[in-house]
Amino acid sequence: MKVLECVPNFSEGSDERVLSSIADALTSVKGVRLLDICKDPDHNRTVFTFIGEPGAVEMGAAAACDRALGAIDMCKHRGVHPRIGAVDVVPFVPISGLEMRDAVEAAHRFGRAFAGRNRIPVFFYGEAALRPERKELSHIRRGGYEGLEKKMSDPQWVPDAGPALFDACKGATAVGAREPLIAYNINLKTNDLNIAKKVASEIRQSGGGLRSVKAIGVSLKSRGIVQVSMNLTNYRETPIKKVFDIVTEKAGQQGVEVLESEIIGLVPAGALKDVTPDDLKLLHFADSLIIESHL
Repeated sequence: MKVLECVPNFSEGSDERVLSSIADALTSVKGVRLLDICKDPDHNRTVFTFIGEPGAVEMGAAAACDRALGAIDMCKHRGVHPRIGAVDVVPFVPISGLEMRDAVEAAHRFGRAFAGRNRIPVFFYGEAALRPERKELSHIRRGGYEGLEKKMSDPQWVPDAGPALFDACKGATAVGAREPLIAYNINLKTNDLNIAKKVASEIRQSGGGLRSVKAIGVSLKSRGIVQVSMNLTNYRETPIKKVFDIVTEKAGQQGVEVLESEIIGLVPAGALKDVTPDDLKLLHFADSLIIESHL
């Protein structure tokens, strides 16, 4: 059985009308199974997770992303999460019966068609990157939506597909292929953003911390707390429990306790092997968050 996963991130985190419209467009495609919708008003971002046979997944991604472009206005967008457009990032992940090259081909087909149909700049990242400097999503996002117009004026940052034109309402989209990653956040019992930023800088790989860990510190103003927001790109190399323990230790050194943690989207069963939700102070955990439970 060939199963491809797609995890598009949209720059809207609270408007139920918009999110329901995107979900309706997605689920109207035969053969697509929508597994999870995870929204965050502070990040002003929603992550959809769906699976299916590769052809159906590409069609579902097209339907959902086209609908999102027409419903989300980046001119009005405010949020703490890095982003470059209304449809910020669209990763394809091989789950069953597929190789990474299959996900790369799906990313390229989708990205080129999406760019051409909507006249929107598309950058390929991860295993789908066409240039080494674009493999890391953070490099593509550097400067954010606000710096996108200037960035694309540099010949080094001509989009991989679509026009090098800045549409203020839409921005740009990063399309990629990757292995399963864990989007993981740890909330701290403080409103001091400097503490979250310090912890993030100490644990991320680029700062000499944990391998395969990307981290930033953000403020959750709606709750009066701060968060260490992370992507764990290889949970085998750095297990989620190790990340939790190190963040707990680093926060403790600043006199701050961990309040809770959360997983955004779905995770492979192996990521939580020999770990209980209580070990991680996990919020809203259910077996349905395990990818394999849907196969």
